[in-house]
Amino acid sequence: MIQVELSKIIIDEKRQDQIIVLKEKEGERQFPIVIGFLEASSIKMKLSGVIPPRPMTHDLLASVIESLGAKLNSLIIDKMHNNTFHAKLELKTKTGKKILVDSRPSDGVALAVRTGAEIYVAEDVIKQAVIFKN
Repeated sequence: MIQVELSKIIIDEKRQDQIIVLKEKEGERQFPIVIGFLEASSIKMKLSGVIPPRPMTHDLLASVIESLGAKLNSLIIDKMHNNTFHAKLELKTKTGKKILVDSRPSDGVALAVRTGAEIYVAEDVIKQAVIFKN
């Protein structure tokens, strides 16, 4: 697994495109993932320091995980099938048990920016997805 970080988020309201770009933490490869408007807005709000008057969906899920005594260890983008990325949330319970939960990468990134969880991508996914180097 290769550790990556969120490099940028692009919201083009005219074309209604929302893209996140993930970059290798210790490398040059980068790749885009097209995401939904709500997920893009959620990520952008958190990165901008905007605090909504009531919890947004990703804030709620992060709070539920924490309230249960668990922690989001990482987001693992482990597969690409028919040009669709697949991911798993790796949770660690208060007893130390690790649980993998199926997730869309966009929801996982929205949670990772809230919790500080690391993001990993399988090497074969990076090879399929990379479209540019830094």
